Amino acid sequence: MLSNSDINAQLRWIVAKDNPLSISQVSLAASAAAVSYLIARLFRLPEAYWAPMSTLIVMQLTLSAALPIAVQYVAGTAVGATVGAATAAYGHGSVWAFAAAVILIGLLCVALRVERSAFRYASITLVIVMLVPRSTSARLVALHRFFEVSIGIAVGLALFAIWQRMDPRFLLKARHVPSVG
Repeated sequence: MLSNSDINAQLRWIVAKDNPLSISQVSLAASAAAVSYLIARLFRLPEAYWAPMSTLIVMQLTLSAALPIAVQYVAGTAVGATVGAATAAYGHGSVWAFAAAVILIGLLCVALRVERSAFRYASITLVIVMLVPRSTSARLVALHRFFEVSIGIAVGLALFAIWQRMDPRFLLKARHVPSVG
């Protein structure tokens, strides 16, 4: 049987001490995810669900923390989509071509000294472009993937920037202003 101290030790990785989630952050995330999904659907992107996923990935506690992640995500997605489309065109679903593409992306990331997360995003995009069965060309899948991710990131960052510029104290005062007339 677990004691209270054992349970508390297990929960220390989950329970927020310094930066607990707020209702306004939840509302912002839900709004941004819905808007990015609607925009992706407006452009008739076949896997529009990638837009809200990307939105939720880049939404961090501060805009300054989200921006580097967004740049790495877009760059990684672009590299993974490009390498995936080219490899799929010539590798025709070969597991060896896929492994070589992962190595190529990795070497490119090492040479450019990019963050590990850019390599992770590039590799994930490569998997989606090369290994998920589709009836369309890998080039089209790669292009769609890039736009789905980019829409999600752009909407998430834009709404996040607007939200961060709003001063909660100002909004609170605005609610309590007596009406004139």
